[in-house]
Amino acid sequence: PLTTEDATLWYASINVGTPAKTFTVDIDTGSSDIFLPSVVCGVSCDGHNKYDPSTSSTAVDLGKPFVLTYITGDVEGEQFVDNVAIGGYTAVGQTLGAAMVYSPTFSSTSFTPDGLAGFAFESISVYEASPLFQTLVQSGQLPEAVFGVKLSATGASELYVGGTNTALYQQDTLTYTPVTVSGFWQVTSDQVSRAGVQVGPSEVESIIDTGTSLILTDTATAASYYNGIPGAILQESDGFYSIPCDIIENYAPTFTFGGRPFTVSGETFNLGPIEDGSSDCLAGVAASSDIEDYWLVGDVFLQNVYSVFDMDQLRVGFAELA
Repeated sequence: PLTTEDATLWYASINVGTPAKTFTVDIDTGSSDIFLPSVVCGVSCDGHNKYDPSTSSTAVDLGKPFVLTYITGDVEGEQFVDNVAIGGYTAVGQTLGAAMVYSPTFSSTSFTPDGLAGFAFESISVYEASPLFQTLVQSGQLPEAVFGVKLSATGASELYVGGTNTALYQQDTLTYTPVTVSGFWQVTSDQVSRAGVQVGPSEVESIIDTGTSLILTDTATAASYYNGIPGAILQESDGFYSIPCDIIENYAPTFTFGGRPFTVSGETFNLGPIEDGSSDCLAGVAASSDIEDYWLVGDVFLQNVYSVFDMDQLRVGFAELA
C-alpha cells in the first residue's frame, strides 16, 4: 500500500539492511536512485528515521560521495550497498545513498517520508548503478518485469511490484504506448486537449512521473492551454494559473495515449482557491521554465488512471480505474 501526503506525493515502506530496519520512501518514477537520511546527518534530517550502516551486516561503504538534485531541492552524502526489500522481494547489494545533508524541502516538516526511491532506468542514475526495480528484475524473482501504480487522494493507493492488480482497473481499457527513450519513463502522447480543443502539436513527448504532483509543460504551451479560457490568470512568478472556481472543472485536460483518451477529473485538476475566500482556483497544469517541448505528466493526471510500467517490453500502460 501507498500512503499519500496532501495528494502531492505517495510513499511506501521498504526494509533496509540486516537486521532489517523499516523506512518510508517517496515512490518516484521520474528518477532512478534511492536515498535515506544517514545517522550522521544533523538537524536537516531530524524527525526522519535514519539509516545506520554500521548496524547492518550487509552494508558496504562504496567510499563515493553523491549529490542528487530534484525540482524541489537536493541531498548529498555517501553511497553504500545494502539489501533493500519492497513488496515481499529483496534486492541484494542495492546501491543507495546515505544522506548527510537534506535541503529544507526534504525536512520532516515539509516531506513526510524518510527518503525517496527512484523507479526509472539505470541510464539516468547519478550513482551509475542499477535502480531498485531493475535490481529486482535482474535477480529473476519477479513474475513479470512490471509494476503497477494506483494513486488516490482519498481511497486506497498501491504500488504493485512484479505485475498488476487487475482488481483495480478495467482490463479492456488497458492501452500501452512504447517508451521512446529509456531514461525516464518517456512516451509519446498522441495529443493533449481541453474542452474539446487540442493544445499544442500532436505526437508530443511526455514523461510519466509519480514524483511530480502537477502536470507541467513549457511556458509557451501552458500559455496556449489557458488562452481563451474566461478569467484564466497567470499567477505571479511560479508558473501557476488560476481559473474562476465555478468553471475550472470544465477545462481539465485529456491526454490521448495509444489512441485512447484519458481525461483528468475536474476534482483533481482543481487545486483549490488561490487563497481563503477567493473565487479563483489554482489549476493543475502549470508552466516550468526548465521544460522544453514536452509534458511532465504527474499526479494530477495519474490519480485518474491505473498506470503500468513494463521494463521488459519497454512500454507504459494506462487503464480506466475499476
